[in-house]
Amino acid sequence: MTASTANYLWSLGDVLGQGATASVYKARNKRTGEQVAVKVFNQLSYSRPYEVQMREFEMLRRLNHNNIVKLFSVEELSNKQKVLVMEYCSGGSLLSLLEEPENTFGLPETEFLIVLQCVVQGMNHLREKGVVHRDIKPGNIMRQVGEDGRSVYKLTDFGAARELEDEEKFVSIYGTEEYLHPDMYERAVLRRPQHKAYGVSVDLWSIGVTFYHAAAGSLPFTPYGGPRRNKPTMFKITKEKPVGAIAGVQKVNDGLIEWSYQLPNSCLLSKGLRCQLVPVLAGILEADQEKCWTFDQFFSATTEILQRVSVYLFSLQQATAHRLYIPHYNTAAIFCEEVASQTGVGLEQQYFLFLGHDLSLKGSMKVVNFPSTSPSQPLLLLSRTPETHAGLPFREPEMPNIPSRFDIMHCVTHWKRQLKLSAERSVDGCVFLCSESVSFTHPPLFFPLSHSPLIQKMEFLLEKIMAIHQQYRKDRLTGKLAYNDEQIHKFEKIHLSSHIKRVKVLFREECLQKYRDLLDTASTWSRLDTHTYTHLLVISNRSSRCCVVSVLYLCVVSVLYLCVDSVLYFVLYLCGVSVLYLCVVSVLYLCVVSVLYLCVVSVLYLCVDSVLYLCVVIVLYLCVVSVLYLCGVSVLYLCVVSVLYLCVVSVLYLCVVSVLCVLSVFFM
Repeated sequence: MTASTANYLWSLGDVLGQGATASVYKARNKRTGEQVAVKVFNQLSYSRPYEVQMREFEMLRRLNHNNIVKLFSVEELSNKQKVLVMEYCSGGSLLSLLEEPENTFGLPETEFLIVLQCVVQGMNHLREKGVVHRDIKPGNIMRQVGEDGRSVYKLTDFGAARELEDEEKFVSIYGTEEYLHPDMYERAVLRRPQHKAYGVSVDLWSIGVTFYHAAAGSLPFTPYGGPRRNKPTMFKITKEKPVGAIAGVQKVNDGLIEWSYQLPNSCLLSKGLRCQLVPVLAGILEADQEKCWTFDQFFSATTEILQRVSVYLFSLQQATAHRLYIPHYNTAAIFCEEVASQTGVGLEQQYFLFLGHDLSLKGSMKVVNFPSTSPSQPLLLLSRTPETHAGLPFREPEMPNIPSRFDIMHCVTHWKRQLKLSAERSVDGCVFLCSESVSFTHPPLFFPLSHSPLIQKMEFLLEKIMAIHQQYRKDRLTGKLAYNDEQIHKFEKIHLSSHIKRVKVLFREECLQKYRDLLDTASTWSRLDTHTYTHLLVISNRSSRCCVVSVLYLCVVSVLYLCVDSVLYFVLYLCGVSVLYLCVVSVLYLCVVSVLYLCVVSVLYLCVDSVLYLCVVIVLYLCVVSVLYLCGVSVLYLCVVSVLYLCVVSVLYLCVVSVLCVLSVFFM
């Protein structure tokens, strides 16, 4: 069946979403074929006051922002029912994205940051227009996928929205149970009479629950049996939440509530982002409206997070990946302190590599001047002392109880979370360790774990389990199964239990052993690396010392040599020399004296201090010259020998002595 307005046509089977007062369908423009979303109001919606009916139309007309769903037009059906023609978002809602199995533990960090940015910018536009949404939740955040594959999230469903300034209050109740502010929950869900007024902070509470859900993959406040089945405890958790707590879970009927002040370890966000996000969640998930953050505080804190420079880091010896968020104006010194905080590697022990080369981070260097990093090309952190290889945290998955009743969704979800946490993430950690270490490790450490039969077996079983899980989701939507479908349902339960047992055995007996072997091998490599680094450091220090001493030695000797030589030649010039001496002495001097001189100088340099060496050299030189002087020399000898001596002997002297100097210092 189809329905249409003057310009748009849609099938009643193309339902995008349904609510209490309206249904949303995917429609097309009759002339251009452009896809749009149409919101068709039902008869119940017309029982509301007229100004309430028109509120959503007027709100959407006023709002114009990339992170808010656009309103194209308002049309009517043949029976005069109003139809909103809006922008179609092909990626579905944030809720549908979170229900995908791969997002069981929340969104990947990159996608979460996009959600954070889009929601913050959209809410900022609402506050600039003086609008309170009153029904923020993942189901009302739509996802548009661009041609480049990048997501853009947009706020939608402004049926409960109204104008409200920061200091104003309202008393009407709107929203969805799990995301309602505790004061509104008490009145709307528990039906307890109260005379409280509500401010714009109710949107902040809903945003906090939404962000937690997107980051962790689950609701922050969960009573035993679920929020819809245990409503009094749900209210108790949200109302009695300690200051700073961002989650509370009751695991046993009438049991204690376990408070959490951090995001769960299963969260896919890096420690760096979690450290920035938790204070924001603690500030807006505050039941007391007087203590809750204002929107100005919220916008300031989230904008500061989004503007930070992210640096990817892999601690090679600890086998852990990090992503640090540093303000762009901070220096390398602050960055190194943050590295020490997250990794435990002290400032004096940190050593960085990038693309296989040494990276020197000077204390005053700005973070914005760091090389560009990515998950595949992070900074590599090594410690100058051996580090303990703790590896990734893991625990054996618990075997869930598969109930006999039809509604199995909750149990499958519970099992899926436990299994993927302990199996997939541990194995992924091994793959990451090997892939990042291959260029720096010896051969026994590296093996192609990504192609390991263990991984293939695990993926095969998970595909089987996820297929059953998807079928159960379809069965739940059906509500009632035919006889044959019920039999298939029972067989699938048997298969599900069998697959779970096989995964547990595979995880316990093979995956964990391989992972422990890898950690042992990595520990051995770490010790060898530290040992090699220590020896290289010693060699480097000796080489540096050799270079410095050699340069100083050559400079001093050259200056002294030129001074003494000039004086002696001047004396010889005054005394005069014979031509016969020129022929005989020149050959003897060049062939014998220079060699003898270099040998003696080298021995002296190896045995005595540089100052003593210079004194002895000068005395020896004076003795040699005195002998020559006694033989008599000519003026012509002065000219010829000076040229030969300076051009040949000096060059030979510098070459030989330099080599001997380097060798002597190196072996000292």
